[in-house]
Parts: sequence; C-alpha cells; structure tokens
Amino acid sequence: MPESELMKIADNAGMVVNGYAFTKKGSAISILNLNNPDSAMVIARDGKILETNMSPIEQVLVLNYWAKNSVFMEDTDV
Repeated sequence: MPESELMKIADNAGMVVNGYAFTKKGSAISILNLNNPDSAMVIARDGKILETNMSPIEQVLVLNYWAKNSVFMEDTDV
C-alpha cells in the first residue's frame, strides 16, 4: 500500500494509537496496523471481533488499545 494511501487512512481515522488507525464504519470500527497494512481487524463498538487476520497476540494488544482509548474517539458511544 502506498505511503500516501496510509497517510490518508491515518488522517481520516477517528484516532490513531501506537500505529493503529481506528476508523468508524457504520456500527463497526475498522482497525488497520499502519506499520503492517496487511494486518487489520473489524470490531463492534463493544470490542467483539467481527473479522480479523491479526495474530492472537496482536488482537489482544489492539483490543486493549480500544478499551483504554475509545472514549477519545469522536462520535463513539461506547
């Protein structure tokens, strides 16, 4: 993925935490590892994994980032 596309994703994200872009997509949250764009996850706002190709360890890390920081994401009613 070109650097310009990654920058666009980061700029449009509701928040970026430790290299992960969290973007609201309807009732779900799309999460992309900006340092490894092949690694992504989609979660419900309550943190339930809907879809992912992340390793189990990365899933735990990202869900912890969401749990600790979701209150800072604009328009998120969690």
